[in-house]
Formats: sequence, structure tokens, C-alpha cells
Amino acid sequence: MAGDKMIKIGIIGGTGVYDPKILDHVHQVETMTPYGAVSYKVGDFEGKSIAFIPRHGSKHSIAPHLINYRANIWAMKKIGVRRILATAAVGSLHLPMKLGDFVLVDQFIDFTKNRISTFHEGGKRGVVHVDLTNPYCDSLRDKLLTVGKDIGLEIHGRGTYICTEGPRFETPAEIAMFAKFGGHLVGMTNVPEVVLAREAEICYGTIAMVTNFAAGVSPNPLTYGEVIKIMNQNTENLKMLLMNTIKNIDIEADCNCQHALAEYGGFKI
Repeated sequence: MAGDKMIKIGIIGGTGVYDPKILDHVHQVETMTPYGAVSYKVGDFEGKSIAFIPRHGSKHSIAPHLINYRANIWAMKKIGVRRILATAAVGSLHLPMKLGDFVLVDQFIDFTKNRISTFHEGGKRGVVHVDLTNPYCDSLRDKLLTVGKDIGLEIHGRGTYICTEGPRFETPAEIAMFAKFGGHLVGMTNVPEVVLAREAEICYGTIAMVTNFAAGVSPNPLTYGEVIKIMNQNTENLKMLLMNTIKNIDIEADCNCQHALAEYGGFKI
């Protein structure tokens, strides 16, 4: 990318997070991938170049099951990103995780149905069985937790994310089942994003913001407006968490996540 500093940090913004004004010298960029073109913004913060992708598009026009996850992660890898901070609006199945709280996800359970979760489907790229014992980067989660506590946020250091297909909300029966399986949060976008990031050997951390209680947990029907209202109320806190964490990231530091496919010879672009 001529004219740009190396871009080592990426932000993938979920519902309600479309504001690249947190960055300076913002400009639009497009990168081609084997899965299509990806448009994103690049800007500077604290001397670091940041790539920003709005997961649902700048106008929230892409449904969760239609997001081009492979293109997004491939584009991040292609431009040199080594660490991704992802945000997600979630429903809570766990009463201690209250509206407006932040949760740093450490495990997921995949209930999606029609998504491709790998770059390696055979052929020239072969088949890969990536280890997901710790699917989210421990180092990024530790940094986020330290910063969150330092700035006084209500933040939980661990949580299990149930990923559903969407775009509909879940039924109370489904939520009751997810709770029995050990789920704390429910959302529609974290899988396959987290899996693809690990295959691409990129450190990946998710900041989940509780915007509603899940069906059957809350006595009231769920609405998209409720999600946006809570998100808007907490946007400034989310920005503080993101930017203060980026200040503390050593963009050159090594991590096990960046060698996830070592036994396969590494990830090939």
C-alpha cells in the first residue's frame, strides 16, 4: 500500500460502531481478495496506522449470515494486520452480565448453519485442522481487561459466546438450551470471524457489549431499537476502551496466535 505506514492493527466494528472519527487522516481504501473486494477506512492513532471495517457495511445493510467474513479477514492479512479488535452487540443469558456491561469473550459455541468457516477447503490450499483450545488471543484480552478496569468500566474478563445464524432473534426455548450448554452471551457474527482470524494467524479479541437480555430472560419482547439505544449510550466507553488499548499494544510483539498454522507451513496469501 504505497504511501501508507504498515498497518498492524485492525478494528472490525459491529452494530452501532461505524465511527472512524476516532482516527486521524482517515481515507477510504479497497483491497481485492479471492472472495471479492473489501472497502475499509485507514487512519492514524498515536502514531499507529489502523484499518477499520464496519462488519455490516457503513449503513448496516449486510445481514449477519451474508457478511463476507473470508474477504474481510483475508484483506486484513494482506495489508499486514497482526492484531484485530472486534466489537459485537450481544444479548445476555447470564444476569450478572447486565445491560451496558462489556464482556471479553474467551470461548464460543457455534450454532450457525450455512457459513463457510475455513480458508482451506482442499484443492491447492489443502485441508487444515486449526487448534481452537484458546480461540481468542489471551494477550489482547488481558490488555483489554486491564484498560477496562483502569478506566472504570463494568467489564467481565471471560464469557462464552453462542453464535446463531440470524438475522432473527432466538426463541426462549433456544435461549434456555444455550444457557444449559454454558453460554453467557448470544450474538450472530463472531463465528466464523474468530476461526478465520486464527487460520490467518492474526491475534483476535472480541469486545462484546450487552445491549439486551435474551428472549425469555427479559420479560419484554426484543427490538432492534433497544439494541441501538444501549449501544449509543455506551459508544463513548467503547471508544475509550479501544483507543486506550491500542496505545498499549506493541505492534511488533510476537504471539502464539501468529504461528497457529506452523505445522502446515504457515498461512499463505
